Order: sequence, then structure tokens, then C-alpha cells
Amino acid sequence: MAKTDSFFIRASVTTQNNATFDQDNIDLGAYVDALGKSVLRIHNVAVQIVNNATNLPPSDGGLTADMAWQLTTQSQSALVAATDKSVISTGALRCIAPGGELYESSDVIPQEWTQGYLVGVEQIYLGALASANWATTDITVNVVMECTVETLSQSAAMALALSQQ
Repeated sequence: MAKTDSFFIRASVTTQNNATFDQDNIDLGAYVDALGKSVLRIHNVAVQIVNNATNLPPSDGGLTADMAWQLTTQSQSALVAATDKSVISTGALRCIAPGGELYESSDVIPQEWTQGYLVGVEQIYLGALASANWATTDITVNVVMECTVETLSQSAAMALALSQQ
């Protein structure tokens, strides 16, 4: 497989503290072309969870508050389990009241893979959901993915793309 130098893809999704799932798509059309045998390899995912207004960590409203995010190869209408074939990476954040201590939980470990995660679809999706107990109105999940573009045989690239749709 031909490899290129790594580069970074950045994306974000903002969710309101109303327990409603929000999702944005990440266009990979410049990197992925199954017919042209080009696929994307995600080597690792770095995540930042912030108050949308201040870029500081979100704060609770004196109650226990939860939020979760996911990166998938298929559009979703809700959070899905790690066993769903579309899941690339997921994580969660919990703030425990009354002390207001933040705990981070990554439920697909690792966020950094030894061989990377191959993506053969032209769009992936970043989704998030926050409980109603956050004092912060909007919570933004920012991701930075270290990636490379690789070439597979046309049949292998097409098989990968079809398995991720």
C-alpha cells in the first residue's frame, strides 16, 4: 500500500443541554474514492469537550450531568453502542454533583490504533448528546484526527466502502 505523510482533519459538533442528539457530517470526498482505490486511515482521534461560549470545560448546574459523543461511518439518529458496525470512536463525560468533579470515560479504547482505522466512505459523522443538567447552554465536541491516504485494490476499496454504509 502506498502511504502519504500524515495530516489532520478537524471537525466539531455543538449540542444543547436538552438531551437531544445532534450530529454533523465530515466530508472526506477529497481523500476517499472507492472507485479510484483511495481510502483514509485514521491513526488517532483527539477530543476536546468545551462550553461553546468560552472554550473552557463545561460546568454542571449543581446536579450530576452527562454527555457523550460518537464518530461513525453512518448517519445516526441517536447514540449507538460500540458493537454497532459503524462506530469508529466514542467517549463520554460525567460531572458528579455536589462536588462538581469531572470524569472522562472513553468507551472504545484505544482512541489511538496500532494500525489505524480504515475508512472507505466519503462522509463520516460526529454526533453528541448532553443531559439537561449542564449549566452550560451549548457544549461543543471538537475532534482532531491524524490521518493518511492509502491506495487499496479497487475490489478491496469497494468492499470496505460497502461494509461501512
